[in-house]
Amino acid sequence: MAELTFVSTGRPEFDELYPRIRSFLEKDTMDLNIDGQAIHGYRSPDCPAIWLRDHSDMMRGFRYFETDLTSAVSHFADTQAANGRIFDFFSNQPLHAPTERENWIKYVRVPVEADVEYRFVKAAYLAWQAGGDDAWIEQHLPALERALQYALSHPHRWDEQNQLVKRAYTIDSWDFAYTAGSHDWLQFQIDENTIWGIMHGDNSGYYEACRLLARICTRLGKPDRAIHWAGLSEGLRQRMNQLCWNGRFYTHFVKEKPGRIPGLEEDRQLSFSNAMNINRGVCSRAQAVSILEEYRSRKQSTGAFAEWFSIDPPFPAGVFGEEKMVPGAYCNGGIMPLVGGELARAYLENGFEQQGVETLRQYSAMISEKGETYLWYFPDGTASSVENSTSPDAMPTDGWGSSAMLYGFLEGLVGIQDKGRQLDSVRLCPRWAAAGVTSAEARAGYEVSGVSAGYAYEERADSIRLQIEAPGSTVALHLLLPEGARARAVTGPGGPIEFSEESVRASRYVDATLQINKAAEVRIDFA
Repeated sequence: MAELTFVSTGRPEFDELYPRIRSFLEKDTMDLNIDGQAIHGYRSPDCPAIWLRDHSDMMRGFRYFETDLTSAVSHFADTQAANGRIFDFFSNQPLHAPTERENWIKYVRVPVEADVEYRFVKAAYLAWQAGGDDAWIEQHLPALERALQYALSHPHRWDEQNQLVKRAYTIDSWDFAYTAGSHDWLQFQIDENTIWGIMHGDNSGYYEACRLLARICTRLGKPDRAIHWAGLSEGLRQRMNQLCWNGRFYTHFVKEKPGRIPGLEEDRQLSFSNAMNINRGVCSRAQAVSILEEYRSRKQSTGAFAEWFSIDPPFPAGVFGEEKMVPGAYCNGGIMPLVGGELARAYLENGFEQQGVETLRQYSAMISEKGETYLWYFPDGTASSVENSTSPDAMPTDGWGSSAMLYGFLEGLVGIQDKGRQLDSVRLCPRWAAAGVTSAEARAGYEVSGVSAGYAYEERADSIRLQIEAPGSTVALHLLLPEGARARAVTGPGGPIEFSEESVRASRYVDATLQINKAAEVRIDFA
C-alpha cells in the first residue's frame, strides 16, 4: 500500500527526513497489558516508561503512520484521580536496572510537575483529530475538563494572586526543583522549602489546551463550554504576557518571593518553552521575532553547535544536588533537537525562512551520518550517554526530538497543517522557495483513518502551479513567493480567485481561501 505521507523533491536532505524519523519512532514503542487491556504507547528516550509529556509530543510525528492513537490516552484517562490529576507515566519494566529488578506496574506523578494536564488534553486532541472518533472524544470530555479544572484551581498548581499556573522552581518544565541546598539530591517533592513561582511554558501550554478543548466542544455541539474554555485561554494569555514578558523573551521563572542563586544571571536565562510559546500562539508576531533573534544571537555568543538550548545560561554545577548536572549537560544547557524542531517551525512561520530551512538541513545531516539521534547533546556536539546523564537510558532513536523536527518540517517547510478534524480544514503553506526547490510533491495523511491531503508544486519563471488534493476541505493557502515576486493573479478551476498579500518581515506571501473537493489546480501568476 502506498504511503499516505511522503515528500519528493529530489533533495535527499528533505526526501529522507520523514522515513528516517519514522524509523526512529518505530523503535520507541512499548506494549503493555494491564487488567487484560492492551496498551500501546511511545516511550521516553531516557527511561523505559510511557511518559505523557514525551508521548503527547511524539504524537505529532507518529500520528501519521500509527493505527493505535487512543489506548495510551484512554489509560491515562482511566487512571485519573478524583480531583482531576493525571499521572506522569506508567511502566511495567524495571526503571533503574540493575539495582531494580521488579516488573510491577508502576504509576508515577512527580509532585513538582505542573504541565501534565495540558499535555493530556493535547494528546487526546491529536488522537481525535487524526482518527475522527467523536464518540471516543465525547466519552473522555469529562476527564479532559476535570484535568484542566484541577490545574486551574488546586493550591499546588494555581496562583490565586496572579491567576496563573504555578510550579516549584524547576528548569523550565523539567521534573526536579532547586532547593537552595535544603535537599541532598534531585528534589521531586513539594515541601516546606519549595520555592514557588510562575513558569511561562506552563501557562502557554494551558492556553493552547483550553483553545483545543474549545474546538472539541464546538465540534460536539457544546457552544457554552467552548465559550468558557476560550475565555479562560485568553485570560491566561494576557496575564502571562503581562507578568513574564521581559521585553525580549519570556523570563524563565518569576519567583513568588525574591531570592537569587549566586553566580547565575537569572534575568538572562532563555529557557526552551520560549520556542514552544511561539508555536502555541500565545505571543504576537513582534514577540516571536524578538525571541527568535535572541536565539540567533545566543548561538553566536556561546559558540554552541546549534541554538537549541534547553536553557542559556545554565545553572551552576551542583545546585540541584546532582554532580552530573553540570553546565551544558541534559536540561541544564544541553542542546536538544526537541527545541530545534520547535525553532524550525517558528523560524519558518515568522519570516526567518532561511534559518528554518538550515535548521532542518543541519538535523538531517546529523541523523544521516550514523543513523542515530539523541535526546540531548553537549554544546560541542558530543552526544548524551548513560554515563553523563542522570537518566537510566540514552537511546540513539530519540523520538521526542525527532518528532519535533518532523513537526517543523511537515508543518513549517512542507506546509500541510491540519486545522480541523481529519484534514477537513487545512492551512497550506509551502515554503519551498526558501529552500531553492522548484518542484515538489508532498502529502500528509493519517493511517488510522486513511485520509490525506497534499499537492504537487511547480515554480516557473512567471508563476507557481499547485495541484492540490484534499478530502472535501476548506484550504487556507498561505504561499511563500520567490524573492522579489509579487502576485498578479490567482486562478482556480472556476476562474479568478480573490487573494491578498502579506509581508512577514522581508518575505511575501499570497493568501487565498479555496474549497477543494478531492482535487483542484491553482495557478499563482507573478507581476
